[in-house]
Amino acid sequence: MTTRNYYTSDETQGQANVVQCIPDGEDGYVIELDATLFHPQGGGQPSDGGTIDGVPVQRVFADGDTVWHRTATPVAPGPVTLSVDGELRHLHARWHSAGHLIGCAGETFGWQPVKAHHWPGEGRITFSGNGTLTAEMLTAKISAWMEENLPRHIGFSEGKRHVRFGELPAYGCGGTHVSALREIGLITLTNVKMKKDQLVVSYTVDER
Repeated sequence: MTTRNYYTSDETQGQANVVQCIPDGEDGYVIELDATLFHPQGGGQPSDGGTIDGVPVQRVFADGDTVWHRTATPVAPGPVTLSVDGELRHLHARWHSAGHLIGCAGETFGWQPVKAHHWPGEGRITFSGNGTLTAEMLTAKISAWMEENLPRHIGFSEGKRHVRFGELPAYGCGGTHVSALREIGLITLTNVKMKKDQLVVSYTVDER
């Protein structure tokens, strides 16, 4: 079992212990740590990048309670230094938090978010519901919350992590997020369309 320190910490530098490092059968290695700052791919978010004792981490993925870190070269068991790519982490956090805001905005009009994809350049939220929902309606809600610069709150219930901004609805989420909404920057809704009785809202976040 890997302790997921990114659940409660925004730190991108830290220490851990390599529990095991084994060949992955694809000319690389996968590393298990006792605790990690690296967010694995999942929950609609790409994995973090960075290094373990200077060795580049190519991707991170979860298998049950274990988080695996893939590298091209092995890292010996024992104490190591973790360094997460802070710029990439913040980019992913901005896109993920933007997706949460869009979901919350849709809920105020009676639409329920059922699927989310927060990858940079591919952001989209899928809703189920009925009635009218336009990009202008969503943008007005989002802009008002951004103006308030609502802070992030992280909590745990029955072993599950949830994230909310201000007093907006909390979502069960294991992803990374900005500490307050203005960190996201400009959110642009690029398309709102019906697809198989569901509403798909595509979005972008401004480059920085």
